[in-house]
Amino acid sequence: MTRRPARPAPGPAIRVRPARELRRRRRPRAHSCWDHLIAAPLWPLHGANLGTLLRTCDAVGACMAVPRFSWVPEALERGNTLRRPACVHWTNDPLGWLARQRDTGARVVGVELADEAVRLADLPAARGRTVAVLGHERHGIPDEALGLLDAAVEIPMVGNGSSLNVAVAGSLVLYKLAGLL
Repeated sequence: MTRRPARPAPGPAIRVRPARELRRRRRPRAHSCWDHLIAAPLWPLHGANLGTLLRTCDAVGACMAVPRFSWVPEALERGNTLRRPACVHWTNDPLGWLARQRDTGARVVGVELADEAVRLADLPAARGRTVAVLGHERHGIPDEALGLLDAAVEIPMVGNGSSLNVAVAGSLVLYKLAGLL
């Protein structure tokens, strides 16, 4: 009969931090949208993506700017699993809203496949008020909005698809802009 080698002693147990400890380690004050990130899915197609992106906004301390489509409030309410009010900016005029953001000094970064786009890994963290513009799931950012961008960021993909859905793309970019990746 062959003897098995003794198993090494298990390493230190993984300690899961309790919710109280996590809350103590997070930002000590509520965020202010005057010096923060704003996710701007201004041409949304699916409500489920807005709800998911709203949760990411909370995680990184960002606000969200959305168009006043009739179905958007319900989508945000359904997606807000935190059951606290979220910082949401409403607009009837996405192009005018973006232009006003630039006029007030915000950096406007679009998630788009463009020749001048920076790869996500090379995107620096936001140093001031930054708007992350997310386009339509099928058509991207409209041509008339591209001129309002200060920069474009591309999320590299090796699969067959040409883009990710708005919630996933927005989440990746927000984490990177927040300096959390």
